[in-house]
Amino acid sequence: MARGDRSRQDDNGYDGGNHVRLGPRDSLYGKLTIAGDLPVQGTVEASLEGRNVTVQGQVQGNVTARRRLTLSGSGALNGDVRVSRLSVEDGAMINGNIDMQPAGPEEFAENGEAPAEGETVAVAETEQQG
Repeated sequence: MARGDRSRQDDNGYDGGNHVRLGPRDSLYGKLTIAGDLPVQGTVEASLEGRNVTVQGQVQGNVTARRRLTLSGSGALNGDVRVSRLSVEDGAMINGNIDMQPAGPEEFAENGEAPAEGETVAVAETEQQG
């Protein structure tokens, strides 16, 4: 279990190769800000910020994903969201306000190209199981 505020980023915006993964038995309380990606499988009562945030666990708090927020079918998020791209799988739960904004110039699309000026990209994905 972790408590408090955490942030890791050098002067160039690179997180030095540090990675944070919240596994199914992990809990976080407070605030976590990282330059890189943040997969969440555990329980979080905190504000989260990362480049790409993937929620497969339970999050109670606001989330800022500078690039993409992905909610898996087992994920639940109760809080406000600021995001450039959003993927929500069938079965996921999200309760809160969603603020869609274009990615900043430092956050490029997967193909390496920046979105056109003023362009906001929203992706809603569903997965059907048969």
